[in-house]
Amino acid sequence: MKILVTGTAGFIGSHLAIKLLNRGDEVVGLDNINDYYDQNVKYGRLQRGGIINSLEEGKDIEFNKLLVSKTNPNYKFIRMNLEDKEAMDELFKTQKFDAVVNLAAQAGVRYSLTNPDAYMGSNIIGFMNILECCRHNDVKNLSYASSSSVYGSNTKLPFTTEDNVDHPISLYAASKKSNELMAHTYSHLFGISTTGLRFFTVYGPWGRPDMALFLFTKAALEGKTIDVFNNGDMLRDFTYIDDIVEGIVRVIDNPRTTTPPYKVYNIGNNNPVKLMDFITAIENKLGKTIEKNFMPLQAGDVPATYADVTDLVNDLGYKPETPVQEGINKFVDWYLEFFKYDKEGNKLNG
Repeated sequence: MKILVTGTAGFIGSHLAIKLLNRGDEVVGLDNINDYYDQNVKYGRLQRGGIINSLEEGKDIEFNKLLVSKTNPNYKFIRMNLEDKEAMDELFKTQKFDAVVNLAAQAGVRYSLTNPDAYMGSNIIGFMNILECCRHNDVKNLSYASSSSVYGSNTKLPFTTEDNVDHPISLYAASKKSNELMAHTYSHLFGISTTGLRFFTVYGPWGRPDMALFLFTKAALEGKTIDVFNNGDMLRDFTYIDDIVEGIVRVIDNPRTTTPPYKVYNIGNNNPVKLMDFITAIENKLGKTIEKNFMPLQAGDVPATYADVTDLVNDLGYKPETPVQEGINKFVDWYLEFFKYDKEGNKLNG
């Protein structure tokens, strides 16, 4: 298949692109490479796929110019804003995709409290452009990122896709719920198979620098204090990146045939972990104790997440299951290599 994957300088998108290429698909990656977090991590992900040769080269990537991977001719990349309707139209018309996976979005619950405008562009207008491009270019297979954040202040655990999600408590969550509603409309009106994926706290190598695992590992190595919200009384359904990607691939390969051809799945580990146990697993791997600053629950956050993945198992025969300690070990190994630490956690080259 020829598949457009948006967000391929991002965490999940970069891993998905590699997985699809390894099995023989043709991938066109799209990302605007914004500066929401350390762009060197984004450049590193593109370098991993052969789009650029060095992190420095990443700074010179032009907008709306299609690049070919230096290591895999089946991988192309374009720097583009989803909000650029004219450029998006041209990309769809010339590339003729069999399927689209939309993972590009402005992420982050806490960031949405202080920068709400950022969410309207890529998450709402950008997603609208994706839907319109699929409609007018006969793309009938669309998968897209939603989020466990749509469950808002729901207290019934585990979260199921049958739960009411009409009460989001962050603008990020509201934008993701909006995506689900927009997708349903296009499935109903135009017969496009749309599958929303409610991801639960994704972690692993090449992860986002604004996420807990990255922040905690960095603090541990630098001898700094971490903020632990809700005084540590948090449960999260931490889900390893490889499990997330496997779930997405199965969704791509099984477009909906229902009427309308619409579905939403939870993709989570189905095994919530105490935040303090998660921190202990990092300490175990690094052999270091992390200083902790206990704080109250922050606005927009929820005390617990827990994914019911019954539909994922019944429909696609799949259930994430990587243990947290195993996933954390793999992340820390990557972090030490990428940021140039030795195995004992000492910074190399000064």
